[in-house]
Amino acid sequence: MENSPTSPGRHLSLRAPLLFEHPLNERTRTLLRISRLFEQIDSQREQQTPWQSRSALQALLDIATILARADIKTEMIKQLDQHAKSLEKVATNPDVDQDRLQRVLDDIDHTAHRLHGVTGQLGSRLRKNEFLAGIAQRMTIPGGSFEFDLPQFHYWLHLPHHQREEQLDQWLDEISVVRDAVELLLGLLRHGTLPRDQLARSGNFQKSLDPQRPVELVQVSLDPALGLFPEISGSKHRLNIRFMSCSDWEHPTATRQDVPFTLKTCVI
Repeated sequence: MENSPTSPGRHLSLRAPLLFEHPLNERTRTLLRISRLFEQIDSQREQQTPWQSRSALQALLDIATILARADIKTEMIKQLDQHAKSLEKVATNPDVDQDRLQRVLDDIDHTAHRLHGVTGQLGSRLRKNEFLAGIAQRMTIPGGSFEFDLPQFHYWLHLPHHQREEQLDQWLDEISVVRDAVELLLGLLRHGTLPRDQLARSGNFQKSLDPQRPVELVQVSLDPALGLFPEISGSKHRLNIRFMSCSDWEHPTATRQDVPFTLKTCVI
């Protein structure tokens, strides 16, 4: 049975809520992984030191590896089509902002067209680049990508920062459509549902889900002052959340306190 919502205003502090996102299928998990890696690149690419450039390039290579899956392009086009069909169904609703709806539909159509225009697998040019391929191969070895193994990489890392940044931008341009598609799909998921305040009694929460409208993504927000984190699991029928304490950073334990949090279940 679903736990009853909390009353408004039960937040413990004025600190920003801590957000946890959990995918309920593999395709959404892949989108989240790619999105987080682009965030890593953004946080590092404009920094001056070689260590930040190394981190940005590592994230770029991780994205290229994920994109080697043959079905990702097809899957993203399929998801965009699903979103377009869902949005077209609400077009006759007089309460819908028609201009905004049309802009979203145009974005979906434009992004799908760009994906269709990519020949072969996404990111294939990055994986065929001999310089990048050599780095990717050595990075699978712990400590295997330093100057005594990859002198050319060491040389690149010590070029003037603006040259490294320009080169990273060129490589990123080759997968710009991937970034646009991922952020559009995640944005449609995240903003298609309103959050609700909930209470996990004795640290546990369960919710029945509609199997006819499978949940793709779960968002849990809670006050960081609680000192807790959620363990989230689920299927198309049921969602389970257990809140854990990690005071010793070695043996997390389930809390027995009532936990107020905000829940969003995102569907296409």
